[in-house]
Amino acid sequence: MLAATVRVARDLDLAEECVQDAYVSAMDAWLRQGVPDNPGAWLTTAAQRCALNAHRRAATLRSKLPLLVIPEASEESDIPDDRLRLVFTCCHPALAREAQLALTLRLVCGLTTAEIAKAFLVSEPTMAARVTRAKKKIAAARIPYRVPEHRELPERLDAVLTVVHLVFTTGHAAPTGDTLLRHDLVERALDLAETLCALMPDEREALGLRALLLLHDARRATRVDATGRLLLLEEQDRTQWDAGRIADGLRLVRAALRGGRPGRFALQATIAAIYTEAPSYAQTDWKQLRAVYDLLLRAWPSPVVALNRAVVVAMLDGPAAGLALIDELAADARLADYHYLPAARADLLRRLGRPDEARAAYDAAIARCDNAVERAFLQQRRNADGPAPHSPR
Repeated sequence: MLAATVRVARDLDLAEECVQDAYVSAMDAWLRQGVPDNPGAWLTTAAQRCALNAHRRAATLRSKLPLLVIPEASEESDIPDDRLRLVFTCCHPALAREAQLALTLRLVCGLTTAEIAKAFLVSEPTMAARVTRAKKKIAAARIPYRVPEHRELPERLDAVLTVVHLVFTTGHAAPTGDTLLRHDLVERALDLAETLCALMPDEREALGLRALLLLHDARRATRVDATGRLLLLEEQDRTQWDAGRIADGLRLVRAALRGGRPGRFALQATIAAIYTEAPSYAQTDWKQLRAVYDLLLRAWPSPVVALNRAVVVAMLDGPAAGLALIDELAADARLADYHYLPAARADLLRRLGRPDEARAAYDAAIARCDNAVERAFLQQRRNADGPAPHSPR
């Protein structure tokens, strides 16, 4: 609704207000007349009419403001999806990268400020301030919110890919709530990734992102058991993985790796492919994984990448080697609230025969975890006897 309304409103704040007004109108009209056959279309039409009325009432003022989308007469665009159009629009190069991503995830993708903060490893007040600053800069600098021309898309592509990846990540392992997955976000990210590849078929990073999402999502049906308990990779039934998505993902990985140095999304897709192609978890090519993680860490020096690499090192060189790397990462303030770090540390301590320290690490992970499924899993592992599984999610 927001993506469709902003094309008429020509202003993000006005579009948000009109969408909210449409919901208020629906609460009254639908009680009197009943719910329409297509509620989404009714709401979108109401929001757009509200925007048009606002422009009519403020015609003089509107003539003095920059257009925030290109005029209706020339509004044809190479971007076929309203949501993707708005993602590209929000990822304006005049804004700082973090502001682009935060604003897009909040306004376009519907993530809460708390969910975005967790994705960026910052506090909720910090993220709220970033969104506010971004909107103020748009107004103060009169940044035009028009749909970018095709020649402008490449410079915005990395930010757009990052947005789609973060939407998928939030859906694949929901940071809060009672379920592990948010299917709506996963499907939205998959749709956007597919549209991106159709729009820019020669962009290897777009191919890499779609491959990464497909290979991860191929395991969707096996990530929890019939009771809702989290299943790690080594516990999952590989025969139940989606063979069609795996085939498409592997084909896209090969395409993304052709023609030069791979980017961070192509490298992440390669890692997913290595896990997927292994006949079993025990037969995973750990040496190849470490080599790809080394490349990824140079391309994308993220503490989360370093943590995942430490888990692979533990499989190759033993839990003590992995624990040493994780203990170094514990000093990184960006991981202060990242519950996967103490969870990984707890597993390695358990494998080293240090149960008291392992339980303390599990307690730290549980305290930082806001997803009920993951928290139940961590509590079970804390109270279990013997070594815990140590595979990725």
